[in-house]
Amino acid sequence: MNKTLVAAAVTLAAASLSSQAMARDSIYIVGSSTVFPFSTAVAETFGRNTDFATPKVESTGSGGGLKLFCAGVGVDHPDITNASRRMKASEFERCQEAGVEDITEVKIGYDGIALANSREAEQFDLSLRDIWLALAKDVPNEAGELIPNPYQTWNEVNRDLPEVAIEVLGPPPTSGTRDAFVELAMEGGCKTYDFIKAMKKEDKSRYKAVCHGIREDGAYVEAGENDNLIVQKLVANPDAIGIFGFSFLDQNADQVQGSKVDGVEPTFESIADGDYPVSRSLFFYVKNAHVGTIPGIEEFVAEFTGEQAWGPEGYLVDKGLIPLPDAMRAEVASAAQSFAPMSRP
Repeated sequence: MNKTLVAAAVTLAAASLSSQAMARDSIYIVGSSTVFPFSTAVAETFGRNTDFATPKVESTGSGGGLKLFCAGVGVDHPDITNASRRMKASEFERCQEAGVEDITEVKIGYDGIALANSREAEQFDLSLRDIWLALAKDVPNEAGELIPNPYQTWNEVNRDLPEVAIEVLGPPPTSGTRDAFVELAMEGGCKTYDFIKAMKKEDKSRYKAVCHGIREDGAYVEAGENDNLIVQKLVANPDAIGIFGFSFLDQNADQVQGSKVDGVEPTFESIADGDYPVSRSLFFYVKNAHVGTIPGIEEFVAEFTGEQAWGPEGYLVDKGLIPLPDAMRAEVASAAQSFAPMSRP
């Protein structure tokens, strides 16, 4: 009965969408703060070079954007959402239940997650284990027992690190950067302990809690979705470290520097080559029910996936995007521009 009612509501929403479209003549985009500058650059170029209105782009975080995107079909809901991680299966199911059935997934390129500090301070050289020990909620003691994190300074974590207080400004739980950071950096350091790595087979939920759990005693400060604000705070406090996408490091290289991770600096080349250990893919998702109804979606996607934008010499590279390999880029562009529906993640 409930499924029948949802289906009926979706049909009515789709049927009336075309007549409602006059209430919104521009594309509405939400999502990742990391993808935000890339999406904004495309939106501005699109608005300048076509007869369509410049799309509205909001930075809500990947999780927040997908929540808005999956809430339903119609002009009150976003047409596109940006994400600095892949859509989760649970989010896909939420979309399906709300009638957002056909979705096109577009991988736009790669990004690294930088742990940066002020150029006025010493550059950090951190291992994945150092990162986890500094930020984990619980860490092993000498007896191999997990205890609440006692470390207050970086040199307590590793004697080769500076004797400064651990203060890390990072994204909130709604952020795709946070999701990727805990999976790549935190879990990467956590599983260097054999007894914790073995926990994954014995008790997966316990393993995830231990490896992904971030301390809540003030050493890690949730700094919101505004990465520019984190950069400003790092400049004001040279002892602090901030977590954000490589593009923000690249755009603010005169003020902040990236820490080495396992001996590798976050650079365009090291991320493209896969050498930098804290790197991830970036995406946007299109609500196919809105294509052909909200003006300009087809043309916007064509602009975003055109070589002039996301290619090796494209304007998004100037913003810090690491392009996909040539063959993959051509394949993704073809699927994106034909609005091929994605399957369940």
